[in-house]
Amino acid sequence: MSMTIPEPDVHNTWRTETPGNDGWVRSARPDAADKFFMISADGHVQEPRNIFKARLPEEYHDRLPSVVTKRSGEQVQKTEGFRPTKLNWVEPLQGHEKFRYESGRKPDQRAAELALDGCDGEILFPNVGLAMWATKDPSFSHLMCRAWNDWAWENYGPHNDRLAPMACVAPAVIEDAIAEIQRCAALGFKGLCLPCKPVFGVPDVDDLNYNLKEFEPLWDCIEDVDLPVTFHVSTGRDPRTARSHGGAIINYTIHSLAPTMEPLVNICASGVAERHPKLRFGAIEAGIGWVPWMLAAMDEAYRKHHMWVRPKLDGLPSDYFRRQGFASFQEDEAGLDLARKHNLVDNFLWANDFPHHEGSWPYSAQAIERTMGQLDDGERAKVLGLNAARLFRFDIPERYLHHADAAEVARRNQR
Repeated sequence: MSMTIPEPDVHNTWRTETPGNDGWVRSARPDAADKFFMISADGHVQEPRNIFKARLPEEYHDRLPSVVTKRSGEQVQKTEGFRPTKLNWVEPLQGHEKFRYESGRKPDQRAAELALDGCDGEILFPNVGLAMWATKDPSFSHLMCRAWNDWAWENYGPHNDRLAPMACVAPAVIEDAIAEIQRCAALGFKGLCLPCKPVFGVPDVDDLNYNLKEFEPLWDCIEDVDLPVTFHVSTGRDPRTARSHGGAIINYTIHSLAPTMEPLVNICASGVAERHPKLRFGAIEAGIGWVPWMLAAMDEAYRKHHMWVRPKLDGLPSDYFRRQGFASFQEDEAGLDLARKHNLVDNFLWANDFPHHEGSWPYSAQAIERTMGQLDDGERAKVLGLNAARLFRFDIPERYLHHADAAEVARRNQR
């Protein structure tokens, strides 16, 4: 399938800016003879709007996420756990933005669109389905997760070698969550997606959370099926909390990205990762610049608050993230500046967030050239694809096998 990228308008010309890649051994350019092996650790499917209505009993239909059109013509997003949100389209999407919005709707189309970006495979997450965790009713959430998993496997299971959906799990009813994890592992899913908080809503000390002993059977199950766990932004609580001036920026930065740190700290600080050394866990779409700070803050608290800390760990909390954790980013030059210094090259995963507007598609090569000049060739190879291939068990095509060799040499040289 051939397709043409429209000329970027004034709002998107910055996406094409690049210092170039002079001196690079390999390239992120899709037409390069020696292109990097590239796996996007975060992409989004384009589910049909009726995905849940078509698969859940009628008694739940009035509670499902939907768009309501008022008599005035104003459209409002209605989701059980979110405040009603006006869909504030100032004007219909045009040109470059329309091209992105209409992309990624079918697996065969998706593969061709990813090729425009030099991408060899991707980890897939819900789009409208991210609202399946936006309820305090865990049984309702479980039914939506199971329905989404069925749809995802029907549509993307045949393409799982390149387009790998994550099995979505509602963890608050632990027995149901374990059964769904086992079912999806048997189907062949490459990983799991849990919400950033197991009980939806603002923090409540009485709610279940991932650091508590009640979740030990869940971690046992995940270790047994040996699948990585992802925590995607905008899950666990309402990310649209701010309103009026600057709301889009405030919501994205504070209420969507920042809370993604919570489950990682829960797992590292509570002994979950120490007791479950095969557990692999990470944040998706929240960036990476905050990761070194998070590790330092956990270690500082462990050392300075030792009189209150329980349990005592064999290592520092940061040790467990470096051993078992990961985080994905789209464009995060500040985080990449810190990757080598803080020994995090093996923990960071590039993603283009296709087809979302905050992603880099279809100009990822330019974004990579803008932000990865400080890395060496082996480090770029890891971040752009080899780390994700290792975590999610993607086969590396023969044409790229020398990339794996180069990364291994770089790793050995860093010892």
